[in-house]
Amino acid sequence: MSAVVYYLFVGPLSKLPLWFTYRFADFFYFLLITVFPYRKKVITANLERSFPQASASEIKRLKRKFYRSFADMLLEGVKNLGISEKELRKRYTIVNPELMESLYAEQKSVLLVSAHYMNWEWMITGQGFFFPHQAVGIGMPLTNGFWDKKINGLRSRFGMHVIHSKIVKATFDDYHQKGIQTATLVLSDQSPGDSLKSYWTTFLNQPTAVAFGAEQLANTYNHAVVFYLPKRIKRGVYSIELQLLTKEPRSLAWGELTEMHVKALEERIMAEPGPWLWSHKRWKRNLPEDLEALKIQQREKFNQLFRS
Repeated sequence: MSAVVYYLFVGPLSKLPLWFTYRFADFFYFLLITVFPYRKKVITANLERSFPQASASEIKRLKRKFYRSFADMLLEGVKNLGISEKELRKRYTIVNPELMESLYAEQKSVLLVSAHYMNWEWMITGQGFFFPHQAVGIGMPLTNGFWDKKINGLRSRFGMHVIHSKIVKATFDDYHQKGIQTATLVLSDQSPGDSLKSYWTTFLNQPTAVAFGAEQLANTYNHAVVFYLPKRIKRGVYSIELQLLTKEPRSLAWGELTEMHVKALEERIMAEPGPWLWSHKRWKRNLPEDLEALKIQQREKFNQLFRS
């Protein structure tokens, strides 16, 4: 059934001109605000906790902005499966690519830290030709085997190497032995799997568990860390301005790097909330009973691994 849906609907839709694809997005947005309010309770609760001073009408306005962005994001995700390199270069531009070029010249591999904000799919697909580094993407496989193979295959068509999170070490070790500089894309705003292995901070006015993977990887392999989020110029056109967080992650204290990318994301969300993925159950992890003791334990373990 999945193959039928792809070859009869999704595949042909991905080849249509984007202006025409947006007509479907407009219709989908209409359904979201009328008959099919996708994850309305989750979105409302997330917005109310994140903006505790907002009135009911302001929350409603933010919710509509999310649905508008969400509809475009879904259809742009479909378009991503068939977009050409020429069109992708025209619609998704890097403002300061010289940052990555200089890191490559210094033989520095990079962690590209971002989030589920605005259009993240086009960077996944275009990263292979945007930057000189070998593009790597870390993710969990989709539950549906057909869609996992199809989507990741199309994401990889311009050079991206999509890997499972369980083979990160083997992949990084292989590239290192071959002397290949990598740029690894990490979407760092997902809800972690274990609250006791998470880094806990205050994010959007509430205690939040953050995946520690980016900081762990950066310190393990001494990779530079670059943060970015897409900025919408107009519908279907985005720009990226890269922000160097550090060239030397091992010079930072435990948690400092994670705080940097979390705060950078928070600042952007507070300035423009609508494009973030509010439908995600971001705050489903319970706060540990003795958080201070946990932080001490995590800091000591981190320092033993990377600072001793």
